[in-house]
Amino acid sequence: MEQLKDKLKSVRIKLFLTLCVVVVIIILFLILINNFVLETFYLYSKQKNIYNLYNIVNGYYNYQNTNINLELELEKAAINNNFDILIKTDKNIMIYSTNNDFISAFSNKNAISAIINKDEEILYKNDKVTLRKLEDSTNGLTFILFTAKLDNGYILYVRMPVASIHESVKISNRFLYLIGGLTILVGGIFVSFISRKFTTPIVELNNIAKKMAKLDFSHKYRTTDTDDEINDLGKSINIMSDKLERTIKQLRATNIELEKDIEEKSKIDEMRKQFISDVSHELKTPIALIQGYAEGLIENVNTDEENRKFYSEVILDEANKMDRLVKQLLELMKLEYGKRDFNNGKFDIQELISEIVRKSKVMLEEKNIKVDYVNDNPIDVYADEFYIEQIVTNYFTNAIKHAQEKDGQKLIRITNKVNIEKNKVRISIFNTGQNIKEEDINRIWNRFYKIDESRNREDGGSGIGLSVVKAIMNNYGNDYGVVNKENGVEFYFDLDLSIGVNQDA
Repeated sequence: MEQLKDKLKSVRIKLFLTLCVVVVIIILFLILINNFVLETFYLYSKQKNIYNLYNIVNGYYNYQNTNINLELELEKAAINNNFDILIKTDKNIMIYSTNNDFISAFSNKNAISAIINKDEEILYKNDKVTLRKLEDSTNGLTFILFTAKLDNGYILYVRMPVASIHESVKISNRFLYLIGGLTILVGGIFVSFISRKFTTPIVELNNIAKKMAKLDFSHKYRTTDTDDEINDLGKSINIMSDKLERTIKQLRATNIELEKDIEEKSKIDEMRKQFISDVSHELKTPIALIQGYAEGLIENVNTDEENRKFYSEVILDEANKMDRLVKQLLELMKLEYGKRDFNNGKFDIQELISEIVRKSKVMLEEKNIKVDYVNDNPIDVYADEFYIEQIVTNYFTNAIKHAQEKDGQKLIRITNKVNIEKNKVRISIFNTGQNIKEEDINRIWNRFYKIDESRNREDGGSGIGLSVVKAIMNNYGNDYGVVNKENGVEFYFDLDLSIGVNQDA
């Protein structure tokens, strides 16, 4: 029942029913017009034909118009209009008649008077012409009788049965009923098609609006080349959908950012606690060493000058390491929290890499590591040369520390790949050795994280080098990462080429 009510409320059904009602009303109106107006119009038309016939006959006798075949004209008028025509002289002599019954009925003046004196209705009368509607009770017929006196004194009688008019009206009504039924049937199909054509886009727009209400903007109205209100509405719906989609996406993105900010702020205290814990852990060993060797000096554990010098050098070395660690941590904090301004400029990354390789020549020779690097053509990039040098140095020193012999050699390979479309160059540093475990791939970028905790302090580093790389690259918004290769590990990072970069930004 509810579904039926919903269907009756639909625009398509309402339009269909409305158009059907209009068709039925038009047909009923035509039937009413046919019943009440057609007979009058028919009589008027026949009267006009009778007057035309009178003028022809009168003109023929007045002007003796031999160009007219009067009998032929009278016969044609009688057949075409269902007339009975009789012409008599002023002495009651019959000149012409189209019907023998008509002749006998109007054979003499007494018979004519008898007919005319019956119940009659005068439709029109003047000095020469009389138009009557007569009812003949003997045969139950009603007819129109036209009596006219010609200019030459002759009398013209024209009789027309009214039954033929009524029959014409009935036939016309039956025809209208038939046409009305066919019109309703064909019109119903046509109206159904028309209503579907008009309502289908409206239904489609309604469905799109419902989906938009559920924040589903995937459906769009298929516009056409027609310039009508529905097509304009569809275009407006599409524009509104696009704008709403963009706005909601922005709101969602803003909401996500706000959630991240709130989450970030909620973790600040925890991060501070963790930071203090990490620093305390990293400084514990050098402080203990300094304390031990300082106590040894105070208590004169070794009296010879060489041992005291060694103790002093250890204390100084650990103090320097602590100083570097604190400076690195301060720098890392500034990079992570966006407190560091970059002095961006144009420089040749190939020349920078060559210089770092040259400075590491002694370490490479000590560990018998071969470097595969070709500095052929300059590659100008746009960045802060100081921080990019830190990235390359971190990657390169890590490669030296972890390089192992594979296929009979220790190898470090440095490559570059220029992408003109993206206006980027990717620097990759590969070293032969063991792959990094999958669970460590993402962890190595965290501060103080070391894959091999057993590594000695000389080679182990501070554990924040890759964190510095991560912070620098995040500031530039460029890609970086590490990939395990078949016989080693490859670290990479992207830089902007100086071509096409707004160097004033």
